[in-house]
Amino acid sequence: MFSLVFTRRYSMAHRLIADPAGKCAIPHGHNEQVIARLQSAAPQRLDGGANMVVPFDRAKARWHRFIDDQVDHAFQLGAGDPMIDWFRAHEPQRLGRLLVTPGDPTTEMLAACLMAKLNAFLAADGNGLRCVELTVEETPTNAVTLAGDPADVLPAGDGAGWWVRADDSINDLAS
Repeated sequence: MFSLVFTRRYSMAHRLIADPAGKCAIPHGHNEQVIARLQSAAPQRLDGGANMVVPFDRAKARWHRFIDDQVDHAFQLGAGDPMIDWFRAHEPQRLGRLLVTPGDPTTEMLAACLMAKLNAFLAADGNGLRCVELTVEETPTNAVTLAGDPADVLPAGDGAGWWVRADDSINDLAS
């Protein structure tokens, strides 16, 4: 079976507060890349004409636009982070730039949320593709790869978050 593989770079900032003594509790940033591996939901024979599973531009356009317009330069925070309330009180116009995850926005959590979001886009597009593996490279020496169904690893009870909707949302905050 063929795989279509797409890579996109973005810049981000986050902080991880579950370990308050950890150095990652201070806001900091990374230049990351996300690598998505897509496959057809059912094996397809090449047609002898165009010989493509799906044209690359059709398979990646919505995903790349989402990464470029929503994820790039977003500030990633856990849903319980007090900085969210700070933004509500002092910079409510920036709430839309907060990418909010259940618990700390670790690389593992981001991989699961982004894979779920990409699969929501692919299902809505109706092109017969699904993401079977997604890697988030946090640094040149650290990466997390998720293969399988992100619903199996996301926290229980979080099945209705922004990551399962085929829209451009990166949080569920009301302004």
